Amino acid sequence: MRQLATRVGYDHSYLSQVERGRRPGSAHLAILCDRELGTSPALSTAYEQSHPTALAAVEDDHVRSQASAAPGPVPELSSPEATAAAPDGVPGGRSAGRLPTGVELLEAVRHELAGSFGPGTEVAEWRAVATSHAHEFATTPPTERLPELTADLQLLRSGAASGSAALAVPAAELAVMIALTLAELGRLRSAERWWRTARATADGSAERRMAGVARSWEATSGLAEQRPLPSLLELADDALALADRPADVARALAARARVLAALHDADGARQAVCDLHAVTADLPGRSVVSSSPFEWGAFGADGVEGRVCAALGDTLGAYLALDRALGAGVFGASERAELELVVAQCLVMDGDTAAGLAVGMRVLVELPDEWHTHHLYETAGRVLSAVRGGDLARRAVRDFRELLGRRPYESRSVGSGSRYGGWQG
Repeated sequence: MRQLATRVGYDHSYLSQVERGRRPGSAHLAILCDRELGTSPALSTAYEQSHPTALAAVEDDHVRSQASAAPGPVPELSSPEATAAAPDGVPGGRSAGRLPTGVELLEAVRHELAGSFGPGTEVAEWRAVATSHAHEFATTPPTERLPELTADLQLLRSGAASGSAALAVPAAELAVMIALTLAELGRLRSAERWWRTARATADGSAERRMAGVARSWEATSGLAEQRPLPSLLELADDALALADRPADVARALAARARVLAALHDADGARQAVCDLHAVTADLPGRSVVSSSPFEWGAFGADGVEGRVCAALGDTLGAYLALDRALGAGVFGASERAELELVVAQCLVMDGDTAAGLAVGMRVLVELPDEWHTHHLYETAGRVLSAVRGGDLARRAVRDFRELLGRRPYESRSVGSGSRYGGWQG
């Protein structure tokens, strides 16, 4: 079921409900399943018998959509006003002016109703939506989370009271998660434009901290996106100046430490790590695991320290910090895999090339394809870059290089999640 979900671009839980008759499915899903399961035209015919007018229109749209399903940069919005109005071509998007139908219409009406009774209810509703996405962020593969994020952002845009600074907070949170997801999927041009949109939306919000959080994440993700380091340092410094909660200070210090390490400023990076540990130690409930990108999870400082030490060539310090972080077992699949790749990098740097490459290959092979991201492969590339001299001729080096060439996220279409059961982007 999960393999089929990846191939047709629908959430596996949605497919399971369709299989058990708890959801009706769609003509588009019938066409895709016929193609992937080799059952054509059995499923399409079955659907047509119960929905005689639906299939013909969907088939026409499906043919036209094949060109847009090819790998490449996702079309992007460049202004905060357009953030939620995701156009066709952006996963989960709709054509301008197209009225919502089916479940989307019900969601739009529900949000409008929720905002009709008493002051602040609409804001509370959308904050709850953004919080739900945030807590599912680390446990939902990027291709599954992106359509629902864009769909909810469109609903927020279409149903929100104009000029509401309070609603800019959940809008900015959704935009940050979209930017992060696009970067993970290797859509770097689109990600950079969404970072600008997220930043502008956060700056117009009622909360100063949101502007800092957006900058912290942009600086951190920008390292994997290979953006200019001085501009990333400026973002991290701005985030630190804007932070007004300990968790936000920690996020900003983490970004600053990693950027300074990339700039080979050892003293500055180590001081930022020390400051990060001091802030994290004072946070309440440090043992509580948080998967939200807007909170600071347990042992996050150890993971940052491990990355910083590796970037500075301090492999002993990296081993100790990474051992603490990985021993806690509190990371999502992708983040844990990245930290294990940093361990592999350190092994190669210490001259144990065979062991380092073995660890790196194990991570890439054992991690399910839906969790492979651009950030993961950027980290894996550092393992290969650490190989020196005669070790470059090893067969394991060639095998590892071939694995790096796979990058399954680049050829994966981005489909709709179970909330809407809609179109594949």
